[in-house]
Amino acid sequence: MNDPVNRTMLLVDIEKFSDRDDVEQAFLRRMLYDVVDRTMERAGIGETLRLRADQGDSVMEFIDPNVPVPQVLRSVISELPAQLKAVNRMASRGAQMRLRTVVATGFIALDERGIWVGGDLNHACRLLDADLLRAALRERPGDVALCVSQSVWTGIVRHHHLGIPAEEFHEVTLASKNGPLPAWLLGPVPASGQAAPSPGAAGPAPTPVPDASGERPGPAGGTEAGPSGGGSASTSTPAAGPAPAAAPAPAAPPPAGIHFTGGAPAFGGSLVMGNQHGVSGGRVDGDVVMGSVGGPPRPGRAADGHAPADATPDEDAPSPGTGEAGPR
Repeated sequence: MNDPVNRTMLLVDIEKFSDRDDVEQAFLRRMLYDVVDRTMERAGIGETLRLRADQGDSVMEFIDPNVPVPQVLRSVISELPAQLKAVNRMASRGAQMRLRTVVATGFIALDERGIWVGGDLNHACRLLDADLLRAALRERPGDVALCVSQSVWTGIVRHHHLGIPAEEFHEVTLASKNGPLPAWLLGPVPASGQAAPSPGAAGPAPTPVPDASGERPGPAGGTEAGPSGGGSASTSTPAAGPAPAAAPAPAAPPPAGIHFTGGAPAFGGSLVMGNQHGVSGGRVDGDVVMGSVGGPPRPGRAADGHAPADATPDEDAPSPGTGEAGPR
């Protein structure tokens, strides 16, 4: 492997490249090469000042350290979107493309098989593949999303060089398989995407759960008294108040059937008078009027079917020795 060399790295990736068929992918690759070449040429960065690595749906440019980094950034911020727009205008809807881009700096080396390797390059590739950068491109109307590494922000962007709007960059923390990565995103931060939590940030403490003995773990590995008050508490806790009185159980509903509490219910049919015994399902006391009310009253009864106030209690008593009503 060769000795590592310092380079400015420009990484460009096509959005949803794998969703296209083979013919569209070949066309998009030619478009990507044209856009990157024209962007570099307009910035005054010739082919002798850059090396290229092809990654299929993306391309990596390693630019000579003699080329100022602000010059590279200005071309990516202004010239790259303009060149991409010009190409998309001439392409059909299915052949148009949108790009994720990363600008980083660091050391890279060429191994025995002619492949560029290095930790700084790995870092830049993970920024390019981050979910938050994908979400930024998906949620904005433009066709380019740009993210720069922490070193590029610290050394270049924050100093407000001409053509580099530092106030439009936002600090973000991107999630990766190797942990959170700090970076700076040009434009608004997307509402979606997977941003990694800040280092050292702690979530809410879990609520202790009582064990079978009624105790729950204390903050220092001890126990706190549960509802029964048992166990030695590592921290003082207020005593639990008395349990509220249980609400009275609701009354059971009456059994199914027809229940009369007096009066003369009207059903329709005929007139039944007197106390009735041996009726299936129970006993009927008093007069039950079935049919229209108002016919001739029973002897000894008022027009409404009720006994007069001076009637004797045994007028409605059943006949001796029978289970049927008395004389009518």
